[in-house]
Amino acid sequence: MRHQDQDPFDAAVAAAIETMPEPYRGQLASVAIVVEDEPSPDQLSSVNARGLLGLYQGVPRTAYGANHAPFPSKITIFRGPHLRLYRTPDALRDGVRETLDHEVAHHLGISDRRLLELRRQRPR
Repeated sequence: MRHQDQDPFDAAVAAAIETMPEPYRGQLASVAIVVEDEPSPDQLSSVNARGLLGLYQGVPRTAYGANHAPFPSKITIFRGPHLRLYRTPDALRDGVRETLDHEVAHHLGISDRRLLELRRQRPR
């Protein structure tokens, strides 16, 4: 896919999806990945947050019956917060990739607490 003619944010999202390692990308067949400009008040309150870069909504793959959930899972990536936080093309690309990885981790049943533990264990 050619990203150079796309909006830089949309290109960053597409690149993050395309470069995700196959074992993880293969788990996304039933997940809608969408872009919205800003999180809604309902989305913010659903996770008790004042701001969001991304949001996972659905049944994690680790939950019993996840393959038969009545609604597909959804990952939303928010354009406005990313563009305000990440000011260069490289930073935007890396920020979008990190957000998508974080939301995919939730889809795979990994909690924010566990993600924080893993981040602390990561070599610097």
